Amino acid sequence: MSDKVGIRAATAADAEAVDTIIRAAFAGTDFGHQGEAELVRMIDADGDTLVSLVAEQGGAIVGHVLFSRMDVEADGAALPGAGLAPVSVVPGSQGQGIGDALIRAGLDALREQGVAISFVLGHESYYPRFGYSPDLAARFASPFAGPHFMAMMLDSDAAWPLGGRADYAPAFGRMG
Repeated sequence: MSDKVGIRAATAADAEAVDTIIRAAFAGTDFGHQGEAELVRMIDADGDTLVSLVAEQGGAIVGHVLFSRMDVEADGAALPGAGLAPVSVVPGSQGQGIGDALIRAGLDALREQGVAISFVLGHESYYPRFGYSPDLAARFASPFAGPHFMAMMLDSDAAWPLGGRADYAPAFGRMG
């Protein structure tokens, strides 16, 4: 079996595998599975998926990342935005850089789509390696504001907005 990891766009045929990966990845966390798989299905059904990628290793899907459309206003104008949630890797393949590769490929795909800013609600020691900053996110009003809410400008030379609002896709509001 090959250890080489390939990343590609997720297809409808991958839905069951993606669901299984998300459930397995989150079951082993401190918080446990809290509806992340259902969230992915709702975002997709609503048409709010911007980027959905899978990682394959040895002929099996071992990871997934989703970026969804966000409603972002910065300095009084609409700004194309995306939310990263969730990124999942099967427990037996974690720690091999698969999640990192999925996120980096997803960010590249967002740049190609002209998305200007990405937000994430996550671990403060993991996401800054990609360029996410709680200081940038703090400039935006959001129901998720706090130390785990981070943002990054996808053009690293772009000036940070002075302030605004960041709302995740409607599916996030339907999560109980």
